[in-house]
Amino acid sequence: MKAYKVTVNGNVYEITLEVIDKSEVKAVPAAPKAAPAAPAAPVAAGGATITAPMPGTILKVNVQNGASVKKGDVLMILEAMKMENEIMAPADGTVGSVTVTNGTTVEAGTVLCTLA
Repeated sequence: MKAYKVTVNGNVYEITLEVIDKSEVKAVPAAPKAAPAAPAAPVAAGGATITAPMPGTILKVNVQNGASVKKGDVLMILEAMKMENEIMAPADGTVGSVTVTNGTTVEAGTVLCTLA
């Protein structure tokens, strides 16, 4: 056994470590490989699919089906971790469909609307 003093955030701790022989070390199975990444969200014909960047609640939907939008227009407000996040149009287009309403709880990757 070997004794050491370790300082963490200004607090001093005294620890004891046991010295072992390499022959006593057991192999640990490798961690399972991560699952393959989820496929990309489908893209609407000639447009884009807007997905939730994080889990949260839709506070306000500013667009309706058929509405014309410009790049940077705020499509909706997503509340996540007590912060209001603006979901903006990535390009000019026409709203093809809106799949959420005010108060909808969404997970990351949930389709919010499509642009044509």
